[in-house]
Amino acid sequence: MNQILIVEDDNTIANNLKFYLETEGFSVDCVDNYQETLQKLANKKYQIILLDVMIHGGNGFDMFHTIEQMSKAGIIYLTALDDEEDIVKGLELGAEDYVTKPFHARELLTRIHKVLKRREKQEEKKITIQDVTIDLQENKVYKKGKELLDITGLEYKLLRFLFENKGRMITREEILEKIWDSEENFVNDNTLTVYIKRIRNKIENPESKEQIIKTVRGIGYRIG
Repeated sequence: MNQILIVEDDNTIANNLKFYLETEGFSVDCVDNYQETLQKLANKKYQIILLDVMIHGGNGFDMFHTIEQMSKAGIIYLTALDDEEDIVKGLELGAEDYVTKPFHARELLTRIHKVLKRREKQEEKKITIQDVTIDLQENKVYKKGKELLDITGLEYKLLRFLFENKGRMITREEILEKIWDSEENFVNDNTLTVYIKRIRNKIENPESKEQIIKTVRGIGYRIG
């Protein structure tokens, strides 16, 4: 069930929206101020945030980057401010959509579904395990949201191959065949061990007991 957070200081609007969206199968929470918004985001994962620009104790535009750091939810602004500059500002910040009041609930529902569908397609192009994400479209690796710039081309191909086969035990022979034979480079078993060690040093947390790349002794490796 998709989770929605409504950040709206007009209780009538918030409660009506909550009732309507819950009848459409969503789980909905409502808050009307800045501090409660932060508390909700710290304790729950949302797919959509409906954010009013003017709320108690804060401004929706000023809050955007704070919310973005705490949540991966798609943000849709709900506001009475219909000035073109305000709309452009909200979208340039990175909001998924901007809906001006008054609005029809069915129109908002359609926009929510479009945002969810668009974000699902984007997520299909990414693989995340623990705090490491591979963007398959951009061919980039991120750890805790920051791009790892020291990943070499060969390391990326190896890590991507492992991530794409997460949950499956992959033999060392299979890795050597799939990754290095295509590059027409001679790489032996010892070199593979070195590359795995380098990748681990770059993506894993030394203090964590949970390895991302697990060694299956005498056979190969498993991700996840």
